[in-house]
Amino acid sequence: MADRVYPAAKPNPPPAMANGNGNANGVPPKPQMYQRPIYRPQGAAKSRRGRSCRCSFCCTFCWALLVIILLALVAAAAGGAFYVLYRPQRPSFSVSSVRLTSFNLSTSATAPVLTDTIKLTVTAKNPNKKLVYFYDDFSFSAATAANGVPLGDATVPGFAHQAGNTTVFTATIAAAAVTVDPSGAGSDLKKSGAFSVSLDADTRAGVKVGSLKTKKMAIQVRCDGIKVTPPSPPPPAPKKVKGKNGTALAPAPAPAMDTAETTTTTVSTVAHPCTVRVRVKIGRWTF
Repeated sequence: MADRVYPAAKPNPPPAMANGNGNANGVPPKPQMYQRPIYRPQGAAKSRRGRSCRCSFCCTFCWALLVIILLALVAAAAGGAFYVLYRPQRPSFSVSSVRLTSFNLSTSATAPVLTDTIKLTVTAKNPNKKLVYFYDDFSFSAATAANGVPLGDATVPGFAHQAGNTTVFTATIAAAAVTVDPSGAGSDLKKSGAFSVSLDADTRAGVKVGSLKTKKMAIQVRCDGIKVTPPSPPPPAPKKVKGKNGTALAPAPAPAMDTAETTTTTVSTVAHPCTVRVRVKIGRWTF
């Protein structure tokens, strides 16, 4: 019977275990999982700051809008109270009489020359009981109603218009040797017969209530539909009569005539109401 040979020592471990990649029981290690780093966006703080800025802007805008609304309500309430207490009304103007005292238009076909004088009387009324108007100087101008041929201008001093007062003042509008448009002058201006004119008066007016004064605003007074008649031409001079022997004899005296009849003009005594409007100036434009 043959003898068996037993190894004296344990066999060498497998290479994997010899390298230390296993445990004592020979179980292979679990594979390690790769973990990706968590991504943190860098703009998170900036977005929070932007949101806070937008919120603050919205709050500021809302507060400003609320303040504006409150101021508008206060102004409306003050205006309503002022209207109830004082009942403000615009002043009224009317032309009570107008007369064309002199009129001369040259017969030039290319550049006619106009010389005229218009005298008018203006009545201003303040219908308010507690408001006082104070005016700057009035700048009057006249033109024909059809084509706007200028007839002259004038300046009248301003005045304080007391409450409930009626003020009457006069103005003399004149043009001295003014060259006018021949087409407009030929159709509008008549040496005999009436023609229509328009009057404009520009000034600045303010309001006084007790001791409180407002700023002056530009106003325009316009009067339309006014008819004027040129004065009658003077009568022709009498011709000299020669006698039989050639001596000049004095003409027979003309019958006595009232001098006013030879130069009389038609005076319009019908009151012509005028319109009053406030003129607002924004930059170079006036409305």
